[in-house]
Amino acid sequence: MVESTITKLREAADFINRRLMPSTKPKATVAIVLGSGLGQLGSAIMDGPMAALVKYGEIPHFKTSTVDGHRGELIYGLIDGSTPVLLINGRLHCYEGYSAQDVVFPIRVLRLLGITKFILTNASGAIGDDFEPGQLMAIVDHINLTGSSPLIGKNIDELGPRFVDMSEAYDREYIAIAKSAAKSAAITMHEGVYAGLIGPCYETPAEITMLKRMGAHAVGMSTVFETIAARHMGAKVLAISCLTNKAAGLSAKKISHQEVIEINACVSDKLTAILTDVVKAIA
Repeated sequence: MVESTITKLREAADFINRRLMPSTKPKATVAIVLGSGLGQLGSAIMDGPMAALVKYGEIPHFKTSTVDGHRGELIYGLIDGSTPVLLINGRLHCYEGYSAQDVVFPIRVLRLLGITKFILTNASGAIGDDFEPGQLMAIVDHINLTGSSPLIGKNIDELGPRFVDMSEAYDREYIAIAKSAAKSAAITMHEGVYAGLIGPCYETPAEITMLKRMGAHAVGMSTVFETIAARHMGAKVLAISCLTNKAAGLSAKKISHQEVIEINACVSDKLTAILTDVVKAIA
């Protein structure tokens, strides 16, 4: 099983390398995972020099995104016309029927390609006091309430150690850079703890009350597994939540996925500006 996983990862990495990053192009060391409705950066990069795109369905052993707002494509291009980056435009989720290992497969493949820095974005519900839809939150820690982990099973020693230190899952230096970029652009960016649940149903008001008492400031259905996999393989992680709605019970409004996509479309300009500055600083 372990040998099979390594073989699949390498086959996918070799394919992506040939299609997106041949020897004539500068190698990317930074990858960005774009969450629900946050594909604007992908469109901007595709309009720039050296851009290339491949659909998940073309890549050996990749699964396909099925959720609206997740396009399911891998993009290579230059941020601000100069810094190479890979974009995971649409992620996988366990609620689609995928395993935790399926969800992190793209992260592991990109790490084998030489990506050492991951920027994860997501749509999340706001729990923290004074956290409002349309604002951003830099994740400083997470609470894994999925009941699972991509590291369950026999450890793949070629990828990382059996036991992984998660005392600083999200890089403090990267958080400071992101907050500075947000401040320069006059964009509100909070810091907070992200609660990761399995989905796909939104949380109940009672669950939100519990999460708030546990210390969570935002809640969503992604990111946690990807962070674990990246840290397992020795990569650094920055994660930014786009707050798309007040969590259940904190507002009279009903929660819908369409609202999530619409709010993220409004936030996308802000996030693109911040990500551009962050990538240039850490690449």
